[in-house]
Amino acid sequence: MKLLMIVGPSAVGKMTVGKHISRKTGLKLFHNHMSIDLVHHFFDFGTAPFRKLDEVIRFSIFETVASSDLPGLIFTVVPDFDDPEDKEYIERIRGIFHSVGGTSVIAELSAPLEVRLKRNVLPDRLQEKPLKRNLALSEKILRNEFEHHRTSTQDGEFQGDDFLRLETSDLSAEEAADQIIEYFQLEVLNK
Repeated sequence: MKLLMIVGPSAVGKMTVGKHISRKTGLKLFHNHMSIDLVHHFFDFGTAPFRKLDEVIRFSIFETVASSDLPGLIFTVVPDFDDPEDKEYIERIRGIFHSVGGTSVIAELSAPLEVRLKRNVLPDRLQEKPLKRNLALSEKILRNEFEHHRTSTQDGEFQGDDFLRLETSDLSAEEAADQIIEYFQLEVLNK
């Protein structure tokens, strides 16, 4: 059982890269908006009931997948690395997979704000993430995140073979996926 977490700021390409990895490896993709958009039907984003229900859904999925016969899971998330709760959240998720003898790795994607603003309006993103379809609000949230949250790691924050940082400005999603697959030696279907 393997957990691949793809972390990084909004609109950096986590979901798109995750789709390519999923297609090539057979690992199931759970991008963060799968639960966000579901819970948003009931509660406003960021409210206490929203956070509670989102966490229940996510951790139920993590626990069920970890104890299943699936080969693993790809999960995308936008952490604030200055927030100790976000770091603890990542470790809680990893702990679920480690508790069943699995492994976990983290791929961090990064790109400058200008690149992410262009990616923020791509059709695949808007199709998969209904909350992003209000483009003015989506851009405002992206800019606010950039100004007020540290969504990228600092040198040395994560170390070892279970962490990879990729600057994706000049990489296609498929190229980024291939680099992640190669670095973490993920098994590819139909070699």
